[in-house]
Amino acid sequence: MKQKIIINPEHQAEAKSYGSGVSTKQCVEVCRNLRYKNTTKAKKILEEVIALKRNLPYERSTDDLGHKPGMSAGRSPQKAAKEILRLIKSVEANAQFKGLNTANLKITKLLAHKGSIPRTGGRHRTAGKRTNIEIQVQEAKEKKSNKNKEQKQQLKKTEEKPKGELKK
Repeated sequence: MKQKIIINPEHQAEAKSYGSGVSTKQCVEVCRNLRYKNTTKAKKILEEVIALKRNLPYERSTDDLGHKPGMSAGRSPQKAAKEILRLIKSVEANAQFKGLNTANLKITKLLAHKGSIPRTGGRHRTAGKRTNIEIQVQEAKEKKSNKNKEQKQQLKKTEEKPKGELKK
């Protein structure tokens, strides 16, 4: 049985976007590429995608999709990248309001689901794309320094005695 890890909600922030007019397929691929990254790194990647300087590798929807330099199938989904970038900035603002360190945030949950399509439009149903996007960030713990490891290694070296002295 898998153990559920309980995270203190005081150290996390979230933001949601319902009914965004972007492709669910593209949002799923962008979310898959950004999940478990730092928010600063994710924003940098998205800005490069929007400026068409970077392609994101696609894994699920690769039918009739050409190879890109340095990767297999991929694209630069600008519209989805703009929406997710807006959401990342929003969740950073939420984290700052909660008192979290915004320079040290890690994306723990980034999901895209198909949203409800409105039944309006009269005779000619002109419904567009709808996607629900959720993001959750957590304040990452600072890495411990290697001083403890170095001290333990020095203690082991001092405790070791030369083999010639043991035979007395």
